[in-house]
Order: sequence, then C-alpha cells, then structure tokens
Amino acid sequence: MIVSFTYPDGSMHSVDFFAILQKQSYTILYFYPKDNTSGCTLEAQEFTNLISEFNQYGIQIIGVSKDTHKTHCQFIEKYWLWIPLISDPEWLLHKQFGAVGEKSMYGKKYIGTIRSTFILDSSGKVIHQWLNVQAKWHAQIVLDYVANTSL
Repeated sequence: MIVSFTYPDGSMHSVDFFAILQKQSYTILYFYPKDNTSGCTLEAQEFTNLISEFNQYGIQIIGVSKDTHKTHCQFIEKYWLWIPLISDPEWLLHKQFGAVGEKSMYGKKYIGTIRSTFILDSSGKVIHQWLNVQAKWHAQIVLDYVANTSL
C-alpha cells in the first residue's frame, strides 16, 4: 500500500497521489529518467498513442520523473502528450517503488532513475511490475499484459 503524498503534476497543480489512484480501477505508474531525451520521449509517445486502449480497461497512465513542473509542461506541449506527468525531484515516490538506484554510463557510476513500470489497484497495491525496462515497445508490452490477464 502506498503512503499518500501530494505531488506537483505537469500542469503545476498539487495532486494527492492516493486520490488520483482512486479515479480509475487501475493505474499504470511509469518512472522515466528525463524529459525530452530520446528514450523517454519515445516511451511517453507510445503510452500516449495507446491511451484509448488502456482506458477501455479502466486504466489511467501517469509518468513520473525528477524533472520540474515547467519542464513537464514543455514536454507535454512539445510532443502532444495526453498523460499526466508528476514531478518527484526528491525521489520520494521513486524510492518507495525502488525506481532509483546505481547506474553506469561510460564507466562512471551514478544514482539515477531506473526505468520501471507498475500496475496499481485503486488502493495502491502493486498488481504487476516491470523493472529496468527498455523504452521501445514497452507500452505495447504493458498493454499486452493487461489484455491477457484478468485485472
């Protein structure tokens, strides 16, 4: 069960995370490293393109990164995204889901977002998770899972 926090979303509003979980039967919460990067843009566009299919299953999609509200607004507008984005600059939600950890790039280790996706029920219980995923085709993989299970 998730502890309820208030998070700023991409439209610069504060939202109670537990309250948004209760808007639909299920929520897909996906963590991504950074707005406007190639993989993160691809993933956000793929989730946006499949939003009507997810909605048919009573599922809302929410993206989370440590980017600012302003960056989220620009990212949404630039790529015509239809999914809300939550700003988590202190990685509170990231840590709760284990979506932050040691990474390596060009031999240098650093702490960063681990691209991960979770399906949550309206009480915040994790129904399924994908950890350390690749951006390309991931939204379709999640949709295929939803279509082939009885949530």
